Amino acid sequence: MLFSSITFIYYFLPITLLVYFLLPKVLKNVWLLIASIIFYSWGEPVYVFLMLFSSIFNYSMARDMDRERRKGINPKMTFMFTVVVNLFILGFFKYYGFLMDTINGILGTSIHYTALALPIGISFYTFQALSYIIDVYWGNVRVQTSPIKFCLYLALFPQLIAGPIVKYKDIDEQLDNRQLNVEKFGHGSIRFILGLSKKVILANNLGLIYDLINQLPDNKISILTYWIGIFAYTLQIYFDFSGYSDMAIGIGKMLGFEFMENFNYPYLSKSITEFWRRWHISLSTWFKEYLYIPLGGNKVAPIRHILNILVVWSLTGLWHGASWNFVAWGLYYGILLILEKYVYGRLIDRAPNFVRHIYTLLIVMIGWVLFSSENLSTALSYIGIMFGVGKYPLMNFTTMYFLKTNLLLLIIGGFVATKKPIEYFNILCERKRGLGIFLLLLFFVISTAYLVFSTYNPFLYFRF
Repeated sequence: MLFSSITFIYYFLPITLLVYFLLPKVLKNVWLLIASIIFYSWGEPVYVFLMLFSSIFNYSMARDMDRERRKGINPKMTFMFTVVVNLFILGFFKYYGFLMDTINGILGTSIHYTALALPIGISFYTFQALSYIIDVYWGNVRVQTSPIKFCLYLALFPQLIAGPIVKYKDIDEQLDNRQLNVEKFGHGSIRFILGLSKKVILANNLGLIYDLINQLPDNKISILTYWIGIFAYTLQIYFDFSGYSDMAIGIGKMLGFEFMENFNYPYLSKSITEFWRRWHISLSTWFKEYLYIPLGGNKVAPIRHILNILVVWSLTGLWHGASWNFVAWGLYYGILLILEKYVYGRLIDRAPNFVRHIYTLLIVMIGWVLFSSENLSTALSYIGIMFGVGKYPLMNFTTMYFLKTNLLLLIIGGFVATKKPIEYFNILCERKRGLGIFLLLLFFVISTAYLVFSTYNPFLYFRF
């Protein structure tokens, strides 16, 4: 079930909230767990058992580690077994087909296999489970003794299928005590509506541009048309994912939870290093805390530091998808981060801000070609055309058509990706509260109209 669906907005969420607020405190977690299971099983009736198995397995293994430690036994073997099982489940369902295709490609074989449907959200809830297991092993958190509370931690529907990736230590206390009041509910509602608007009004319409350009016949392709396409995708993926994160954070607030921010205006960045401090913050933080720092981080010799970066970014690419273009995307950023650290970082720091912004945006847009393409060869072909490879014109009538019909949307999208709109909106709400409420209702009505009359409503991060 998508947050950006009529079923969720007008049926599931109101019923869930109504029952939640009517129930006494002792039953609120039970109800949220039931609602979360219903939410997940709506689209994944079979794989809900896999998610529940992950919850029960990790809960039990953490209890075992705690018992072993109390008896003076080092729980290292139990810890390693738990991590391996989690990674095996993730690897089997997400990378089995990729592995078989790779073997067939390298060996020239034709081994037949049955492609497995990817369980929605498996990358997110597996990483949440791993963060809990690792923190228990390190002694950073207390073992959760309530199976209901731990299952709720993994299955909590606002962040179940697309994050933010919530670490157990950040939500431990909230599972027992969380603040519920009208003010917090109001802030959550505003955040949800703004996120819904970003997703439905902006991301969906920008996605149509990119899809149409990708389907152009060879005789209508031009260099500038492909740049328009990837610029549209650059905005689409930001509004798509950050909008969904806004909705998740907003729903969390309505329920009394506080989730970490996942985006901080990444397209305002002046370097790739800064970009990855602002984009998908929960994932970057996870890899930093549970992989990069344990490998030694930057407190090691330069060669080892470079290796650490390449390992982390190779796995970051693989986390996003089972395809070589995702591996290339991860290595692309790993290499750029190494270059900024050891080669030209100081040069960038001395450049004018507008040059740094342009540099970062161009690098990111090229990266999104690798990310959005079906495979590596398609991505390289698209990038080649962007830079004049082949006999394609700089621009043509198709270019002018896309500019004339979509220029306003692209400008609005570029503006909304900055801090200014939300700053203006907050000032408006402070000075003219009634007008602010009217605009929110207008955004909500327009979003609903799009959902009712449009059949194009993808969510890009569903495949991760």
